Parts: sequence; C-alpha cells; structure tokens
Amino acid sequence: MIDVKLLSECCRVPGAPGYEQRVRSFVIEQLEGLVDEVYTDPMGNVVAVKNGTSDERVMIAAHMDEIGFIATHVDDEGFVRFHTLGGFDPKTLTAQRVIIHGKKDIIGVMGCKPIHVMTPEERAKALKIGDYFIDTGLPADEVKKLVYTGAPITRERELIEMGEMVNSKSLDNRVSVFILLETLRALKKKKVPCDIYAVFTVQEEIGLRGAIAASSGIDPDYAINLDVTLAYDMPGAAPHERVTHMGKGTAIKILDGMTVCDYRMVEFMKKTAKKNKVPFQMELLPAGGTDTAGMQRHSNGGSIAGGISIPCRYLHQVIEMCHKKDIKASIDLLKHCLLGIGKYDWSFK
Repeated sequence: MIDVKLLSECCRVPGAPGYEQRVRSFVIEQLEGLVDEVYTDPMGNVVAVKNGTSDERVMIAAHMDEIGFIATHVDDEGFVRFHTLGGFDPKTLTAQRVIIHGKKDIIGVMGCKPIHVMTPEERAKALKIGDYFIDTGLPADEVKKLVYTGAPITRERELIEMGEMVNSKSLDNRVSVFILLETLRALKKKKVPCDIYAVFTVQEEIGLRGAIAASSGIDPDYAINLDVTLAYDMPGAAPHERVTHMGKGTAIKILDGMTVCDYRMVEFMKKTAKKNKVPFQMELLPAGGTDTAGMQRHSNGGSIAGGISIPCRYLHQVIEMCHKKDIKASIDLLKHCLLGIGKYDWSFK
C-alpha cells in the first residue's frame, strides 16, 4: 500500500529545528529526477519546482524538522542538561533513549530523580522538563570533549509496523515529507496546470519560520500544507474531542489554532476527494498551528490556503502512530488536487 522502507528512512534521519542538515541532504537526494529544479533558500528550506502549463503558483509545505532538544551544559559528573526545541509532553521522557549530535553521535538516556527517593509531595507533582538530565554512560571528561553547548539532540526510535499502523519517532512531520515525495513521484510524467513549488520547510516546530520565509519568496497563488493532526480516538475521549479518527481517511483542514482555511480550498478538496473516491474526514483542531498560517499570510496579499492533515496518535511524545490507509489517502488527495487546481472556479460566491 505504501513504501514503508522509504517512510522509515524519512523518520530515521535526524533534523531538530535549526539543525536540519542531514534530513535536508536526504530530501535533496530523494528528489533527483522528479522535478525540473531543486534549490535551497537562505533559510534552509528545500524547494522543488515542477513547471506547469500556466504562470500560477501552488506551494505545498511539509516541514522537515522534528521536535528535539539542544545541549546547554555538561556537569562535572558528565550529565547533560538541555533545552527543548519544540513542544514536548514531559511525562513521556522518563528512561527514553536520545542521540546527542555532538562532535560525534552518542546515545543517551533521559534520567530524573528515582521514585524511590521522592517525597510524597514530589510524587504527587507532574515532572517538568527541567527535572530531566541525559546520562550517556561515559566518563565526564569524554562527555565534555564530545558534547558542546548548542549540540542538537533527537529521539532514538526505529519505525515498526503494528497491524495497519506505523509507529515511530518523528512521524510529525516526516510522514508528510514522505507524502510529498511520493506525490511528486506520481506526477513525474504528468502535465500539471500550475507551477508546483514543493517546499520541505525548516523550523516549523519553533514558529513556522521556514514557511514564512519561503512564502515571501515564492509568493504562491494557492497553498496546501501537509502535517499531522490529532487523532484522539482513544478511551476517555468524548466524540466532540476526537478531532480525527485513525483509518477513516485523510483529513481536510477547516481550521487550527492559527488558521481558518479558505472556504474555497476546503470545498475544492472535498469535491476532489469525492470525485476520485478518496476517503476523507474533516479536521477542526482547536489548538496548535501549522505552516498553513505562514503560507496564507506571508505571500503578497495572501494566498488561497488549506491543509491536508494525517491523523496521528501520541503527538509530541516519544513515539507517534499513523494508519497506512490514511497516509495513502493523503497522497491520493494531494495528487488529484494538484492535477485539478487550475481548472476550479476560485471566484468568491
């Protein structure tokens, strides 16, 4: 159904916000032969251009960065302190492995005060990010040689398949990187009605920074964002809280915490999905923002913007989970949207 090997490779490559060098190189390598032009802008975004039959421009964004950490201090016993790059759920970090990308990559374990020596008051409180440190198992002198202030840190988890699900670190947002690559592969020999600017953006997790810069330079007429969204279809969730359901198709974004999508784009996506029998659901995400906002607001005069979202459980935790059918539906919807976007009536009604 999907190329799980390629998806696994997308997730494995490290790329904390502001430190996307390795994933950027990986993406550029994957783009070879798929488009007419590939370039990197000053911000570090990778821009892949496929020429269309008109001068109109459609920008698709999939952010390359993953939530991570940055080293701030190594103490005299060799334990590493850190600051977050992007939002984390602290309770999920205990005893999890990470990779410190210092002068060479070294494995570490997230440590905190053992529960056996906590006071009753401490046990009753939720752990905070500042309660954690990283233990590399190495002598302090060696840690200080290898780990410098500002070294990026990422999670250490391989992708596995669980039934029809995939489970991995960094599905937010490497699943979208995978979807955009596979869509460009599907369109390789097809004529498209608009110039396609497929942008693999940087620093989304710390403020949509790459998308804002890229949008200013590309100035798209239309914008489609690819990102994961909350699938809270689990025990304890009321029906109105679930946002999306795993396995029920790709999600067409109506709004999130930073964007109200253009109603014309929402209708275009719905009609395209129905016409091509792509399973879909509607997404209203009450909090959190995506690159949709950057593209909508930062092109000249604004763009007609919307989003294709992939339902995902355990967002911003150590691992995340997506359904293969939803991933495939997202590829199909994006492909059909790019083939039909120039033929749609975009007038205000």
